[in-house]
Amino acid sequence: MKKSLCTLALVAASFAAVAQKPAAVAPAAAAIAAPATNAYTSMMAATIQELMSTGEPAQLKQADAKFERAAAVNGKDWLPRYYQAYARLITCFQSKEEGDVKDKYLDQAEAALAQAGKLGGDESELLVLQAYIYQARLGVSPMLRSMKYSRMVTETLEQAKKANAANPRIYLVQANNVYYTPAMFGGGAEAAKPLYEEAKKRYAAFKPASDIAPNWGERQLTGRLKQYAAAPAPAAQ
Repeated sequence: MKKSLCTLALVAASFAAVAQKPAAVAPAAAAIAAPATNAYTSMMAATIQELMSTGEPAQLKQADAKFERAAAVNGKDWLPRYYQAYARLITCFQSKEEGDVKDKYLDQAEAALAQAGKLGGDESELLVLQAYIYQARLGVSPMLRSMKYSRMVTETLEQAKKANAANPRIYLVQANNVYYTPAMFGGGAEAAKPLYEEAKKRYAAFKPASDIAPNWGERQLTGRLKQYAAAPAPAAQ
C-alpha cells in the first residue's frame, strides 16, 4: 500500500470562456453552444491526461485546482468532482507526510466523491473509487485498520459489481486488496494473480462512456502483470 502541466491561470481562463451555455436553446443558439461544449470537454480531457501522467503531489494538487474550476464552470457535471476525488486519493498514496495529513487528503477525497454522487455520477465508478479510498485508509495504519477497512473494501466492491459487473476497475482494486493481504489471511501475490488476469480481460472488453469518462487503472495493471512475468518460477518440490 506504500506505494506536465499548463498553468492554472490559462486553464481557468479557458474554462471560464466556455461557461456561457443557456439551459434551453433555439437551433441557431445550439450551433453557438456546441463549440463551448467541445471546448469544455477538450479542457477536461487535457486536465485528466495531466492527472494520469504524474505522481508528484504538487502537480496532483494543480490538477485538483483545475477540476475545482471546471466544477464552477459546469456545476451539473459530476466528472470534475470525481476526478478531484481521484487526484486527492493519489496525492495520499504519493505523499510522504504523516498519517493524519494523509487522512485529511482522504477526507477531502470523500467530500468530492459525495458531491459527484449528488450530481448523479455513475454508481459503479463512484463505489470503486470509494473502495480505493478505503484501501488508502487501511494503508495509513495497516496494523490498526486492516480488519475494518479490508472488509469495507470487499463490501463496497460487491456493491459496485451489482451496479456494473463489466467495470474493470472493480477487479483491479479487488486484486490490490488481496495482493496486500498477508498470505496467512488468504492474500498475497499468488492469490491475487487470477484477479489481475480477470481485470485484464475486463479492460480488453471495456468501452468508456465518453472521452472523459473514467478509464484509469490499465497502466497500473500492466505494470503489475509485468512483475508477475519477471518473477522467477517457483522451485520444484
